[in-house]
Amino acid sequence: MIGTRPEAIKLAPVVLALRRNARVPVKVCLSGQHRGLLTQGLSAFDLTIDHSLDLMTPDQRPSELVVRIIAGLTPIIEATAPAWLVVQGDTTTALAAALAGFHARTGVAHVEAGLRSGDRATPWPEEMNRRLIGQIAALHFAPTARARANLLAEGVAESAIEVTGNTVIDALHLALARIKDTPRVIEAAAPILAAAGGRALVLVTIHRRESLGEALPELARALLGLAKVEDRLIVLPIHPNPRLAPLIEALSGQPGLLLTPPLEYLPFVALLHRADLILTDSGGIQEEASALGKPVLVLRDKTERPELVEGGNGLVVGTRSAAILARAMPLLTDPAARAALAQAHGSFGDGQAAERIAATLESRMPP
Repeated sequence: MIGTRPEAIKLAPVVLALRRNARVPVKVCLSGQHRGLLTQGLSAFDLTIDHSLDLMTPDQRPSELVVRIIAGLTPIIEATAPAWLVVQGDTTTALAAALAGFHARTGVAHVEAGLRSGDRATPWPEEMNRRLIGQIAALHFAPTARARANLLAEGVAESAIEVTGNTVIDALHLALARIKDTPRVIEAAAPILAAAGGRALVLVTIHRRESLGEALPELARALLGLAKVEDRLIVLPIHPNPRLAPLIEALSGQPGLLLTPPLEYLPFVALLHRADLILTDSGGIQEEASALGKPVLVLRDKTERPELVEGGNGLVVGTRSAAILARAMPLLTDPAARAALAQAHGSFGDGQAAERIAATLESRMPP
């Protein structure tokens, strides 16, 4: 079950691994939670879709989406009678699909299980979504040993947990290989890379609910401050959420700042690979940046991926402009400081998570 661009990126390697075994039929269903961005995630891996609920509506509330997904997915589950219903992460789509599977007495398998921030309200509603899925799922694919420990602490049976690594690292490896073999697939990134030239490239992503509203002026001030540093280009692909309009208005046309439409996954990976510094409130980008050894400043107060900080390539800085600038300025002006935070590590996986997940799904039946 796929609803958002990150879900598409992280489940694509699993679908591809399962489909290599012709004896195991795999069906892909879309909820349409993020219609346009979802298409971008799918196109990078040429996935074929079997069912599409197309449930996206403007300004949808999570509770309304849950109802529509359960109503739309239940007949599909009844018609196909799957051995496993696979969900990923902590989205509203994942929670609703897990509930639909549980109600239909279908085994639910949770990819990227066990991530916890320790705060029920941060991120909202993702933290509660993944906790609830953790109580519903019959099989938990934990990306790290810490995620496994979180699940055990919540009473999940040890036999139901497998530490696999995170499938986003598999997706990253697939993307890098495709970029290398077929350079034309990143044409959308070419003008941005040309604009950066020999300057430092700062890649920024902002999309989470807690980054919107009161946090936006602070984030705008931080980016405007960073834009004053010489020999750098700040690139911000704009998420299509209309609540980002104040940020766009504050930053548009400012020297040293380049706002772009949302990028497909392969061009975005090309920018990740080129970036000298990353500022993000995304979870998956924290993991990808760690594999690439890119310095990351997390624009959140907490992260459910502490391995980023422990691995030596990231810091959690929040959304206050003063804190962001205090951490980011040295990384832009002092190459030694930037190099100290550019520590590549495999805390989030070795690129073989999807193979492990596929093998387990093929060999185990739901309890």
